[in-house]
Amino acid sequence: MSDLIHAQALLERAKTELEAVIHLAGDSEPNHEKIKKPSAERAADSMFRSAYRVQMDLTALADNKANMMISINGIVMSIIIASVAPKLDSNPWLLLPTVVLLIGNMVSMVFAVMAARPRVKSPALNPPIPQKPGGNLLFFGTFANMREDDFVAAMTHLMEERMPVYETMMRNIYGIGTVLFRKFLLLQYAYTSFMVALVLGVSSFLVVFVWLAQK
Repeated sequence: MSDLIHAQALLERAKTELEAVIHLAGDSEPNHEKIKKPSAERAADSMFRSAYRVQMDLTALADNKANMMISINGIVMSIIIASVAPKLDSNPWLLLPTVVLLIGNMVSMVFAVMAARPRVKSPALNPPIPQKPGGNLLFFGTFANMREDDFVAAMTHLMEERMPVYETMMRNIYGIGTVLFRKFLLLQYAYTSFMVALVLGVSSFLVVFVWLAQK
């Protein structure tokens, strides 16, 4: 008898739990909508975080490449000026290869310096608190020209809604991307100039040496 009563109690409990599950299943659609929105927001936050990390990594990579090219060209130019230039009076045939190398290294260094040179050119927002997103409050070139109170007020106004924050982040990522494109374009010119100068300079030295050997 006790086993029967225990079984009936288990059945009643299972019935109650089943009814609760059915009730929750009936409300699954609105709950799904409530859960879906935070999930999408988390995905957007992760996307922006990943985009910022990639942009910062690429910026550091571009700056390292520019510094490396500046150092290499500076070393090559120093060696050429210190070793070859004093011998030009007695060996005038070394003038052409030396000039080719120096000009190529100088052009390459100029492009590398332009790639590494900081560019800060952004006016302050006018009015300080825009009615709609239009400026980039996340860029230091913008808020550095603003008073602290105006910046705090503008950021407070910006954070009142989520979409203006997202739009500002999009503008910031786009701005970083345009700077990156310019950096890598100048680096491409710098590396190309260095390669051309190296090939032409070494080839000129070889031609001169062969010509001297045949005399």
